[in-house]
Amino acid sequence: MNSLQIKNLNKTYGNGVEAMQDISLEIGNGIFGLLGPNGAGKSTLMKTIAGLQTPDTGRILFNDVDIVADPGFVKQQLGYLPQDFGVYPKISAYDLLEHLAVLKGVGDKKSRKEQIYALLEKTNLFNERNKAVSSFSGGMRQRFGVAQSLLGNPQIIIVDEPTAGLDPEERNRFNNLLSEIGEQVIVILSTHLVEDVRNLCTKMAIINKGKVLAYGNPEVFIKELEACIWTKSIDKSELPTYKEKFEVIATQLNAGKLYLQIYSKKNPDNGFVTKQADLEAVYFAQLHNAK
Repeated sequence: MNSLQIKNLNKTYGNGVEAMQDISLEIGNGIFGLLGPNGAGKSTLMKTIAGLQTPDTGRILFNDVDIVADPGFVKQQLGYLPQDFGVYPKISAYDLLEHLAVLKGVGDKKSRKEQIYALLEKTNLFNERNKAVSSFSGGMRQRFGVAQSLLGNPQIIIVDEPTAGLDPEERNRFNNLLSEIGEQVIVILSTHLVEDVRNLCTKMAIINKGKVLAYGNPEVFIKELEACIWTKSIDKSELPTYKEKFEVIATQLNAGKLYLQIYSKKNPDNGFVTKQADLEAVYFAQLHNAK
């Protein structure tokens, strides 16, 4: 069982942006969702975990080793799947995986081949192993990305916005693959898509402006909002008035109508009807409360 302990991380860039403010998290095997808007500080945290930059203050312990002091330890056990990665125009999936395996230090040729074949099978790309990765669809490329991230049997995998641009079928296939991988290692899923976290994660954190706003189990967060989310359709011109009177956490257009979501522990009347709480409501409520 792997353990990642993040303790009181702080990072301020030269331009004054406080990218991490006293961030503390504990992460074990499974898929951990790191949810937040663009610019929330997710990338800074990921780079710090990966040993690509150091915090101003704070510690990170991976399996009881301080990886801020010894970043080489985590790099030997790290897999990374970026949102998008460039590939050589004509190189085949097998050849590119072999090249990357050599770079990762998988030295023995026989074990390299066995590992690559196993990963191509796992990601359902074995029959495409001799095709150029540049010719792959978006979903196939993401599955190839998973294969390369698993080279060298890493114990911690960082996945950055993995399903952006995938169609529903490919997203489902990708999520099933990620779920299977998460049974054995730590997978940190960094995203701004609430749906991915809801489908995959039993533990999560919401981060914004460098701060952890919420940390725990998504189902617990949803339960805490039961009977507190209300909705109503209004004319757009009425929005400022409703924002003055109610705690508006989100607005959404549906079939040309503007729907409000508000937070209230008691019935607000005024034509509002109760709405079943979900993770999206949790996300919007946390961002609203942090303003």
